[in-house]
Amino acid sequence: METTRALAENLAFNPLDPKDLLHTFGLYGVWAILFAETGLLVGFFFPGDSLLFLAGVAATPVADAIFGDGTKISLAGLLIGAPVCAIIGAQLGHLLGARYGTRMFDKPDSRLFKREYVEKAEHYFQKFGPAKAVVLARFIPIVRTFLNPVAGVLGMPAKQFFVWNVVGAILWTDGIILIGYLLADRIYDAIGTHIDRYILPFVALIVLISILPIIIEIIRDRRARKRAKEMAIIGVSPVAGIAEAVEEKRRGSHRAP
Repeated sequence: METTRALAENLAFNPLDPKDLLHTFGLYGVWAILFAETGLLVGFFFPGDSLLFLAGVAATPVADAIFGDGTKISLAGLLIGAPVCAIIGAQLGHLLGARYGTRMFDKPDSRLFKREYVEKAEHYFQKFGPAKAVVLARFIPIVRTFLNPVAGVLGMPAKQFFVWNVVGAILWTDGIILIGYLLADRIYDAIGTHIDRYILPFVALIVLISILPIIIEIIRDRRARKRAKEMAIIGVSPVAGIAEAVEEKRRGSHRAP
């Protein structure tokens, strides 16, 4: 009977469900998924943001009540191991991009891989510059997977990439983990053990807050372009008027005799 129950639980396991991942693999599962999502192109579909948030919840005393007995994991192990695995994964992605170049992406679209993922990563890299792109991409699903090899393909130096890789990894992993850790008691008091029903709104809010710098940057860029266009019009008009006046005066002097 116990063997049948264990088999049924294994068959019911969903690798894309962060709650199942935490209950089944614990701390080591968090580390492995962060490495795969940031270092291997096949890991872009893993639920990184929601996993980090729930991992923070799983480091609190209410972990066993929400996820099941024996789920509670070490907060120190999360705060140290999560950014380290994310850093190593991203650095591997950059290395592969630098070594193999565009050959990494020379494959037809499929259900998992789409060329637009690479193009989106290239867009952020070109738009925000190498440093900002590496940091901000951490908070954008799919982009955080593909931007690392794209940075290698586009020739971003490994040392420069490493510096901003560390900054982005710590802000992303430890930031979301601490949010989950600090809000765990309030979440449990409000919704009890049904956290899986509300995880998407929580994560959506976290992602929205995370991409605020990108939104602000886009608004600033549009304003700067608009201002530059207005200045160009203002700058050209007087010059054009002066040129017309000079030309008219020259024509008048020729007509005078």
